[in-house]
Amino acid sequence: MEEKAICTNRKLFRDYEVLDTFECGIELKGSEVKSLRSAKANIDDAFGRVEGEEVFLFNSHITPYDKASYFKEEATRSRRLLLHRSQIKKLIGQVSQRGLTLVPMKMYFNKRGFVKVALSLVKGKKIYDRREDIKRREETRILKRYAKNK
Repeated sequence: MEEKAICTNRKLFRDYEVLDTFECGIELKGSEVKSLRSAKANIDDAFGRVEGEEVFLFNSHITPYDKASYFKEEATRSRRLLLHRSQIKKLIGQVSQRGLTLVPMKMYFNKRGFVKVALSLVKGKKIYDRREDIKRREETRILKRYAKNK
């Protein structure tokens, strides 16, 4: 059994330069896991923040499960991310000193069936960086096409 992706952040590589990635668990309540099994989640606008000695995920949207009882959680509530203490200390140092951001890359079920979040430490791209990436992509595409025809 392999990883089953729930949702991915497609804007991540366009808007940010990924420096480091951490695999972390997420604290869920109620029927949120059942909702995730049917892939009703969105992390496009989500971000992570270190508060005290804990890391939280904000703006991640998990649609409430339809067949749940009257007890339903708020869709965009903040959720605690589960990391080792050494990883949290490393994140505290990097986010506070260098002005980096925590953005979720993807949410998935691991081999044991637990929900995991790939949390990335990123640096924002400027407009000219994005243009450089587009130019580099076009050049490699042209070179591949030229090599194929020769």
